[in-house]
Amino acid sequence: MSVELNHTIIFARDNRASAEFLAGILGLKAGAQWGPFVPVETSNGVTLDFASVGPEKVAAQHYAFLVSEEEFTASFERIQQAGLTYYADPGLKKPGEINHNDGGRGVYFLDPDGHGMELITRPYGSGGR
Repeated sequence: MSVELNHTIIFARDNRASAEFLAGILGLKAGAQWGPFVPVETSNGVTLDFASVGPEKVAAQHYAFLVSEEEFTASFERIQQAGLTYYADPGLKKPGEINHNDGGRGVYFLDPDGHGMELITRPYGSGGR
């Protein structure tokens, strides 16, 4: 059997709000609450389980999503429509820009809990600049 990531837990102040935020940007649906989790499933079968915790337990994490050019365009439009600040870099030093690393497009933005979200159209190291 090959090893695959099945799910991960993302701590949030409000699991429903955070799940719906990310699902909305990505054009996905937040699922029904299951126990303490609100799931968002990606197309490759990985589930992001959002769990409500106190604000002191939310430590900023980074989540990167590989998307098609079409999905990037649609998600980036939703980022702009939501009035989110976005960046070309993980250090958040280039606001209002996207990057073109490896010949693709990439963007960083923060979710309501300060988690760094990244959308890329080409995997790192896949070539092009």
